[in-house]
Amino acid sequence: MTDESWAGWYRDRQGSDAVILTTDGQQLRLRTRGIDFEGESFDGLIPVAGTPPADDLFALVDGALGDCVLEWDLPLPVLWDGAVHQATLSCLLSLRRPDPYLYLELQFGGAAYGSHRAESDFASALATIQRTLPPGVRLQTCIACAFSDYFPSLGRGLSGGLACFRGAKDAYRGAAGEGDVLDLWDRRTGFVQEVWSCREYEPRPERGAGTGHRGAFPLELA
Repeated sequence: MTDESWAGWYRDRQGSDAVILTTDGQQLRLRTRGIDFEGESFDGLIPVAGTPPADDLFALVDGALGDCVLEWDLPLPVLWDGAVHQATLSCLLSLRRPDPYLYLELQFGGAAYGSHRAESDFASALATIQRTLPPGVRLQTCIACAFSDYFPSLGRGLSGGLACFRGAKDAYRGAAGEGDVLDLWDRRTGFVQEVWSCREYEPRPERGAGTGHRGAFPLELA
């Protein structure tokens, strides 16, 4: 995987500053006000070891970046008419307590397709957008991929808890329930961000075998 970097803004009670978000699809890294943060989820970004103390510059909640708003844009591939096209996903994430929320908006083909205004995680927000897209247009991201799933019996976090089974494709194609996914769990390649996309992407089936534990995307996504 090749790292991607996205420019955006960080806002809190001390003001607004430019930010650079970098990801390899698994680990996130954020730099703002001269301090580096890293983590697997957008709500779990902690100061990188060896960096200057961040307590005076940021509001840390349980050691992680919190009580702030992040905004950024990222390129997002979509499949349409048998070809891959580049769209832009605008992200607004509020980590302010007690009610954090997420809003996503996809710009594609001269139109904008938004999620609900207060989504709880990237999976739900991207599913909302997929439902609003014109027929035949599909997001080409990990959440919409044929080889991704969440651990049975556990709820989804904000981001980053999506398991990738690209190393066990044939076995996952036959998975159609909680037990099948549990049997395959140790064969996962790793965890990925829901907005990530790789060259091994395949569209997720709409029903039946191959929909794993979480089901089709977006129809059965809870």
